[in-house]
Amino acid sequence: MNQAERREFLIRELLKEEPRYQRVSLPGSTQEQKDLLRSLLNVRRPRAASHEFLSVQDDYLKEAIAEKGITRLADLTPVDGDLYLWQGDITTLECDAVVNAANSGMLGCFRPLHNCIDNCIHTFSGIQLRLKCAEIMDAQGYEEPTGRAKITPAYNLPGKYVIHTVGPIVDGALTQEHRDLLASSYRACLDAAAENGCESIAFCCISTGVFGFPKQAAAEIAVQTVKEWKTGKNSAVKVIFNVFGDEDLAAYRRILE
Repeated sequence: MNQAERREFLIRELLKEEPRYQRVSLPGSTQEQKDLLRSLLNVRRPRAASHEFLSVQDDYLKEAIAEKGITRLADLTPVDGDLYLWQGDITTLECDAVVNAANSGMLGCFRPLHNCIDNCIHTFSGIQLRLKCAEIMDAQGYEEPTGRAKITPAYNLPGKYVIHTVGPIVDGALTQEHRDLLASSYRACLDAAAENGCESIAFCCISTGVFGFPKQAAAEIAVQTVKEWKTGKNSAVKVIFNVFGDEDLAAYRRILE
């Protein structure tokens, strides 16, 4: 199969899963098909799929990521010892672990085509990720507390693992509790990476999106916490601060450069 054939196969299989989608037809344009496929993946509840579906999906996602262009750790230049700053799409970054800013349900973003990192990571990792997260949360029996982390395979992403953490929500004035919980998220992710033998980890800007944490303060906490953890553990882990927007990039540059 080529990419167009894979995409059409996946759309048809996903539509067949839900009786309410029986009247949905396959769009004609490539972009409309991509949007429909992503939307169907976004809203799909965690469940198993056939070997054929997974095989086609995995081939499709790996090629889609390759088309976007993979960035490897060796392509980056450190800005401060073992610390790196990189602006780009974290789903195209090849390192041992990437951090996902999750919500307390830990099942990914269910909003179709939402551009949050949780949505992007689950989309390009594949449906296996949501199912794995559901198994972890079912075993836990309660929502994920703020400031902790869970690790899963990365499936179709370029790296090995995804580390999911729930950062604090800031609705109003920034408090010391917010700061402490954000630092806890960074430490929990670093602990999970170390426990699984990771030599590199890429952090997104935890809590600075819809969770409302002020960007400059978040960047300061991120860098300080990582440096303190590395010193305390005598760790040589390489840490990439991944930013997407220019405001986050400027905040980290003020601290690191």
